[in-house]
Amino acid sequence: MAENPEDVEAERRSRAAAEAEEADAAAGEAADIGGPDPMPGVDPADRAVAEGGGGEAEGFELAEDALIRQASHEDNASDPTVDAFTPESESDRSTAVYGEPDEVDSTEVTSDPSEGPDDPGQGPGLAADR
Repeated sequence: MAENPEDVEAERRSRAAAEAEEADAAAGEAADIGGPDPMPGVDPADRAVAEGGGGEAEGFELAEDALIRQASHEDNASDPTVDAFTPESESDRSTAVYGEPDEVDSTEVTSDPSEGPDDPGQGPGLAADR
């Protein structure tokens, strides 16, 4: 049985519209990757030079401005209360009791067995380089 050509065409247009809508949504999500533009208004052809400082003290001034902008939350791109990790609920439910760590015996040399009782280096605090 042959399908109606008008139905086939309508279904093709419907699929094309759905695909275009999905492509637009994906493009919108992809545009948000990386956050806001750190240098709005800079020509993309000149961006590499501008990001490198453009000969202006190796870009330290630009880096300092970017750091100040990020630290002051001027662009509102990040919020520490929202960006914080969620607490670990497993550790809060833990009933573990932790003991004292093992004590390691001191390896400090306090006397030299080959020296006699008049050894001037005998006793605590004997330097290891003796």
